[in-house]
Amino acid sequence: MLDLSKLAGQMRGLSQHLTQEAEANRQRLQLGMKHLEYAFDNQDELVKIQQKWRDRILFANATPMEPLHTCIDIMVPPKIHTVIATDGSQIAPNHHEIAYCYLLNIGRVVLHYGQNKHPILDSLPEIFYRPEDLYMSRQWGIRTEEWMSYRRTASEAVVLSELAIAATGKGDGESSRVRRFPPLSELPNPKGRKGWEDKNKQGDKVKENSTPSTHSSPSTATLEKIPTLAMVDGSLIYWFLEQLPYDAREYILPPILESWKDLREAGIPMMGYLSASRSIEAMNFFRLSACPHKAPDCMSFCPNQMEKIPCKLFEGLRDSTLWSTQLKPGQRSPLWKSNSRILDLYDSQQIYFCYVHVGTEIARVEFPQWVVEDTEMFEESLGLMLAQVHKGYGYPVALAESHNQAVVRGGDRSRFFSLLERQMIKAGLKNVGTSYKEARKRGSIA
Repeated sequence: MLDLSKLAGQMRGLSQHLTQEAEANRQRLQLGMKHLEYAFDNQDELVKIQQKWRDRILFANATPMEPLHTCIDIMVPPKIHTVIATDGSQIAPNHHEIAYCYLLNIGRVVLHYGQNKHPILDSLPEIFYRPEDLYMSRQWGIRTEEWMSYRRTASEAVVLSELAIAATGKGDGESSRVRRFPPLSELPNPKGRKGWEDKNKQGDKVKENSTPSTHSSPSTATLEKIPTLAMVDGSLIYWFLEQLPYDAREYILPPILESWKDLREAGIPMMGYLSASRSIEAMNFFRLSACPHKAPDCMSFCPNQMEKIPCKLFEGLRDSTLWSTQLKPGQRSPLWKSNSRILDLYDSQQIYFCYVHVGTEIARVEFPQWVVEDTEMFEESLGLMLAQVHKGYGYPVALAESHNQAVVRGGDRSRFFSLLERQMIKAGLKNVGTSYKEARKRGSIA
């Protein structure tokens, strides 16, 4: 039980700290704006320096793909469109419960606008209890709880792809369950992914040999013209993959990239939406102009990035804070290309991002490369995203609803374990129940 009276004295110190931090952040912002103004006139030179010394730079920094003074008004979306989103939640494994297992619940949302169609608002639960699900990750030194979250990330991407393709009428309707992951022995060759390439080549041959039908149904033609956007909550840059061993990483990433590829072939753009982003990738680009050395050779001059080094003039200043001084509501920043080393594993699906003033905050939105290469698709996606934020009063309504569908509340958890307990008793198991520790935690006897 929390004793609020004992916290009151600590709150005073916290408020003083926050006041000091706000003043320090204001000073950092002034420095950041000065370097931004310098970069306005020297952008090409800074990009050349970045490209020349990229292998010697030890901090994550992005590359601007448009002039830094870019502030573009986002287009008004069409009235008829579809937005699709997924989000995930879980019940973590617990040795004190009646059975050691975990559950993933993927919330699914499809919202049709101006089409007189019912929305899809549901979730896909899947329980994991086999030894290969529970203990496989331990060979890589990964705790089951961590592995569960990685599996959830991959499941969200897979379900999003299946749901989007089915909702637009381009799928085979087999998206009614979470796609299970294959064993490691069945994974395609990670270097060339030969199995996938052969499969795609066969598909291309079928397309070449087939003659297009001149009697396509009106409904199919209409479906193909409806603007559609697939959204996920969070970044498309999976930083956690950097710390994973090779075999573990290849078990998580290929299903995600394959799902993105399916969306690309279906012509459905996707984006990752980040609210209250803490990213500093763009700010780190301006550290190139703040470097006092003859070249940004971090390995030679500043090998320990944890120390206070000269180019960290505005350390702690977020990208979103800087762009809040440049953007008006409904505008986007220039497009940036992320140079995170983990993206070397993404092949041709590199990640680009920009910042958007959505009215209530500066949001970061991320896209695979194939979306930004299609200007019309890119601009239309931003319009659909902004409309979602307005409908959701500051946050995309499709993402909010997918979270609500995915979240496992206390009552859901109790019913899940009650159902599991009945099934275990029905199967003839004895001494079914929680540990004494868990039982005491749920009800005090004092």
